Amino acid sequence: MGIPATESVAQAPLEEEAPRPRDKKDKDFHGRSPLQIALGRLRRDPVAVFCGIVVLLLVLAGVFASFINDLLQINGTGQGPYALDNVTATDYTGLPIVGPPLGDFTWEHPLGIAPGTAYDNLARLLLGLRTSLLIATVATVVSTVVGVVIGLVAGFSRGWLDRIISFVIDVFLSFPFILGALTVAPILVDRFGQNADSLAYAQKLALIGILVIFGWMGLARLIRGQVLSLREREFIQAAQVIGAPTSRILFKELLPNLVAPIVIAISLGLPAFVAAEAGLSFLGIGLTGEPSLGQIVEAARGYYSEYPLYLFAPVAVIATLVLALNLLGDSVRDAFDPKTRR
Repeated sequence: MGIPATESVAQAPLEEEAPRPRDKKDKDFHGRSPLQIALGRLRRDPVAVFCGIVVLLLVLAGVFASFINDLLQINGTGQGPYALDNVTATDYTGLPIVGPPLGDFTWEHPLGIAPGTAYDNLARLLLGLRTSLLIATVATVVSTVVGVVIGLVAGFSRGWLDRIISFVIDVFLSFPFILGALTVAPILVDRFGQNADSLAYAQKLALIGILVIFGWMGLARLIRGQVLSLREREFIQAAQVIGAPTSRILFKELLPNLVAPIVIAISLGLPAFVAAEAGLSFLGIGLTGEPSLGQIVEAARGYYSEYPLYLFAPVAVIATLVLALNLLGDSVRDAFDPKTRR
């Protein structure tokens, strides 16, 4: 008589379940922080790598502008080598005959010299790039700090404080940007017009202030919305139960969870500030005491037909910088938020 099937099954040893093999995506993400995962995506993105190299080269050119000018022995701030010899330096139309457009190409002045002032255009362009990058970077950092702090306070607070902060954000969003810049510029010229050094310093601070005043609202709204969803999470409620101070909850618990939107806002805000600075300087309500990209374009706009290189060189630098920063910002956004990848 055979053994019953149920008994044989009961006495049979159980086989261990084989572990599920990990796919390639699990191996790539296992044991890595979100920041490391995002940086890995950026390294594998050819657009991000190319745009990052372009931005790095332009930043290095701006940072070492004075060193490059001294190395090439070109002048972008004082009177150029041909400024005092108008007979040999320019023709009867006022255009330079040394280098383009009327003269032959020379490595001493690869982009030619500026009509009237005999500044070397390459030296002027490098110095303008440094000024524009400095103003845009400082404005981006300050506006990011202001927007993050206000957004944290507005999102975590309840009742009247949140309503007041939201109302202030709406008021600033409704105020026209150009009108504010047009209002500040004549006051500065009238107050500091007698001293060129003070005027240049005041214009730089005022331009940064204008960009900050009208640039923090979008990030504040974004951070407020993120905090509204995070403040109901368990780790925030646990911190409140144990009596953690509000400052610790804001900057130790909430802020680390907002790194991704902050990085994305910085990467997309920097090109906007570069374009805004160039536009204000072009309109004459930005910098006038030192070279900037917008100021160079404004000085060259009258020579677009006779001397196109004088105008198109700074325009090309602005377009390349803003485009590279925008594409890099899009790649950063996709790396930190994979759900937006197309």
